[in-house]
Order: sequence, then C-alpha cells, then structure tokens
Amino acid sequence: MNHSIYSADRSTHLKIVVVALVAGIAVAGFGISARTGSDEYTQTARVIKAGKPMAITSSNTMVVR
Repeated sequence: MNHSIYSADRSTHLKIVVVALVAGIAVAGFGISARTGSDEYTQTARVIKAGKPMAITSSNTMVVR
C-alpha cells in the first residue's frame, strides 16, 4: 500500500497514468457525442442592414439636422 506518490513504485505510477488516460478519453468521447448528436442548437446568422441615421438623447425632443 503506497500512501505517497513519492514512495510509490513503478506499477502504481503506471496504474495512475492509465486510469487518467482512460478517464480523459471517456470524457472527450462523451463530449463529442453529445455535441454532434443534437441538431436543436444550430445557429444561423442574420444580416441586419443599417437604416437612417438618428440621434438618441435623454430628453423627449426630436433632433432635426
């Protein structure tokens, strides 16, 4: 039983690396499958054209130029 990572032997280090690698691959695989399996969240770009120039003030009076 190894209570410290410094006193652990070679096989314990190998087990830690393998478990971390498998967990990382599982998380990445789950993320990729969850992202590409859903078409509900597709986004489309909308084009907004500029209108007439206007001035916005804090008062209710209109500005005529």
